[in-house]
Amino acid sequence: MTRRAVSSDQAPAALGPYSQAIVAGGLVFCSGTAGIDPATGAAPDGIEAQTEQALRNLAAVLAAAGASMADVVKTTIFYSDVDDFARLNEVYARHMPDPPPARSAPANVRLPHGLLVSIDAIAALPTG
Repeated sequence: MTRRAVSSDQAPAALGPYSQAIVAGGLVFCSGTAGIDPATGAAPDGIEAQTEQALRNLAAVLAAAGASMADVVKTTIFYSDVDDFARLNEVYARHMPDPPPARSAPANVRLPHGLLVSIDAIAALPTG
């Protein structure tokens, strides 16, 4: 099996020894993407704004791999406050295909730099 790293300058650079995504076996494995603006390096205020930015970052990494949000089969959403679930979910739902991907959403996770949300994903590369 071959694997290749994927990166996009339309998403924040990796902050450690990991790739934004790896393509292997016809799948795209995206690392957790936070709600950080890649142009400024800052995170906006609030769960809705950070979730929106995280999903735009995820879409950019998927595009660099040759996939899109429509190809996502599994996500994991890590977020810092369980009371934010409804607002986070509302933003998330606007970005997901029908039927939506399988998902896990552990809450009350302490994220670095005071971030409120991080979303990772697995997508199937389109064929043809």
